Amino acid sequence: MEQVKSYNSGMNIAMWGKALRVIPKVSKSEWRKLDPIAKWLIATRSAVFLMTIFSAIIGGSLAFSAGRFEILRFLICLIGLVLAHATNNLLNDFTDSVRGVDKGNYFRNMYGPQPIEHGLWSKRKMLVIIAGNGMAAAICGIALILLSGISVLWLMLAGAFFVLFYTWPLKLIGLGEIAVLIVWGPLMVGGTYLSISGSWSWNAALLGIIYAIGPTTVLLGKHTDKLKEDKEKQIHTLPVLIGESAARLLVLVLIFIELLSIIMLFIFGIIGWPILIILFSIPSIIKVAKVFKLPRPSEKPVNFPDEGWPTYLAAHAFYCNQVIGGLFILGLLLTIAFSYINIF
Repeated sequence: MEQVKSYNSGMNIAMWGKALRVIPKVSKSEWRKLDPIAKWLIATRSAVFLMTIFSAIIGGSLAFSAGRFEILRFLICLIGLVLAHATNNLLNDFTDSVRGVDKGNYFRNMYGPQPIEHGLWSKRKMLVIIAGNGMAAAICGIALILLSGISVLWLMLAGAFFVLFYTWPLKLIGLGEIAVLIVWGPLMVGGTYLSISGSWSWNAALLGIIYAIGPTTVLLGKHTDKLKEDKEKQIHTLPVLIGESAARLLVLVLIFIELLSIIMLFIFGIIGWPILIILFSIPSIIKVAKVFKLPRPSEKPVNFPDEGWPTYLAAHAFYCNQVIGGLFILGLLLTIAFSYINIF
């Protein structure tokens, strides 16, 4: 295990950067040396916030393209979405700990610190932090309602539903993946556009669904990684219901659908030619496809990072989502930039 740098005073800035890239594995003694921000970043699994940030950027880019962008509303929305994501991750850990799911050497305890199960925070402290995150996210939502109108409230309530009920019961009955598709798509992308502009856009919702396929494949990869453990605990995620081979195939089909859908946006004239930069993701897709076509290794491969294991398939799906999502956003931004200098 990589040792955590200790600072007797000041902030663990090095750990902040690491926690934003991976989910660090830290011991209880190392945890005590960390500052509150580093602890929060690790406990909330902030490395995956990138998927939420991508959704917000896509919604913001579409609002900018429509000439309705306001930086203050965008920043409030972005912060609110990240806080809601953090609340969800913390609540997942709390709920699974209370229900006994994360007891023992369960999958969740192997790829990163589980605050309660590893004795880092008490249940009471965890609840206080969850409440604080949730309240901060709600304040952002209220600010957006005041700035953009009451229609934001309905999306806020829908988001709150998924935050509260993802772990139980949605994940238990094979609806977790559908929830992610809805949340990271229409709710986040469409909701960001609505929060900034004050009006709903079906184009934003459509692009949101296309992007949200990526986060959905990440969750599918994670649930496939822990299929055996979930099956033993009667957690009926989609991979548990359809089997490992079908789950791995579904991830590849979804990645292909995401790529094809982005290309179709250009063919149907919804987005300009810069979106075709997405084609540069093909080598990465091929690389990930080779991983998903082979059986999942029972032990960590030599060249696989310690921080990622045992989230093997999820790590590769996340990498693919970074590439496709990043190129998707770059294509959108280039389309906007070129339209302003009359290249089209």
